[in-house]
Amino acid sequence: MYSLFVKRFLDIFISIIIMPFIVISVIVIAPFIFIEDRGPIFFNAERRGIKGKNFRMIKFRSMFVNAPDIRNSDNSTYNSNNDFRVTKTGKILRKTSLDEIPQFINVLKGDMSLIGPRPNMTSKPLNKLSDIEKKRITIRPGITGYNQAYYRNSISQDEKYKNDCYYVDNISFTLDVKIIFNTILSVVKAKNINNPSEKKVTK
Repeated sequence: MYSLFVKRFLDIFISIIIMPFIVISVIVIAPFIFIEDRGPIFFNAERRGIKGKNFRMIKFRSMFVNAPDIRNSDNSTYNSNNDFRVTKTGKILRKTSLDEIPQFINVLKGDMSLIGPRPNMTSKPLNKLSDIEKKRITIRPGITGYNQAYYRNSISQDEKYKNDCYYVDNISFTLDVKIIFNTILSVVKAKNINNPSEKKVTK
């Protein structure tokens, strides 16, 4: 009952309540993003959603325009304290997770949920996904999730996938409340923003 109806209702209800804050955040943050390199305010990333449906995930742009695509050795997104692609404003947005705020629009549209596995890129064909990757997309991807609440970027992609599947098997209101609480703590403490042990690969 919770995963089918209540969770979606809460997604819509909370997203509507937070919309005024999103408008204010755009008014405040947009000038800093634009002034730094005169580029677009938002970054629309194509991502894979529930049941493999592609959608455009909205974020505040944190990188310079035309920044190269760099991945970790396991093909996950590269993160580093010294990433030359990230603007000064972008570093602040990432550290505070403010770059994710526009995704509440995706939640309202039904592309995402407040809580769920983070959405993956769409470069890998659906028929090439492993069983664990297929299980992740049986529910809506989230703005935050189990990994973001407890580990952020301090663990490998394989570990993240296993945790995502644990969440899929154990969705509940209690678990979602715990994830939200721990996500807030993680952001406030600026814990595990990057994984310094990963090796980067330029695409």
